[in-house]
Amino acid sequence: MRIGLIGDRNERVRAHRAIPVALARAGERLGVEVEEAWLPTSRIPLIPDYVLGAFDGLWCVPASPYANMERALAAIQFARENGTPFLGTCGGFQHVLIEYARNVAGLEDADHAESNPDATVLIVTPLACSLAGKSGRVTIDPGTRAADWYGGLEGTEEYVCSYGLNPEHWELFEKGPLKIVGRDDDGDPRIVELAGHPFFVATLFQPELRSEGDGVHPLVVAFVKASLKHRQGRPLA
Repeated sequence: MRIGLIGDRNERVRAHRAIPVALARAGERLGVEVEEAWLPTSRIPLIPDYVLGAFDGLWCVPASPYANMERALAAIQFARENGTPFLGTCGGFQHVLIEYARNVAGLEDADHAESNPDATVLIVTPLACSLAGKSGRVTIDPGTRAADWYGGLEGTEEYVCSYGLNPEHWELFEKGPLKIVGRDDDGDPRIVELAGHPFFVATLFQPELRSEGDGVHPLVVAFVKASLKHRQGRPLA
């Protein structure tokens, strides 16, 4: 099975080294060989169906700003609209929020403070305290699919980020289909999931980093499992 990695590969980025290991370990647990393919954002077509449709799952990876944010957003939109299993981590989380704000909530000027600090609608802004190099507890809402995939209601997670959801726009992600379902001890958003989608989850923390030791994160295993199911449900070419 094939997983497309949306992002601009850089071997100096921890997550970029860890993600292939995490996918391989998840595949081993499920008895399937996982092949990943990097999708540089500058080369993703703005009408991405014929490229992204070849993948069983899509992962929008950390290390933004991306070379081409618009094309990264187009890939996220494709996964959201076409039922392709999707995982977004760190920068992927941030851009999931922007894509939803623009294309579902109608905030066409929604943007990221890191790449466009003068935008009129900043969905993603600097965190009050940077989380780069920190870890902390995340609590997940009971009864959510994320809790099922996570395998529990809380855990300790690692971060490498300094940006998150602008508090002025939290309400947008509390009443629509893309909902905040995981928070830290201060109540700040850390996980969102999309209702009605086979698997569409984004986390501000980086679950891939667990593969730097001997483990693999349950969300990565759940993502690969959903991608395998997606593959098996396709008609043969």
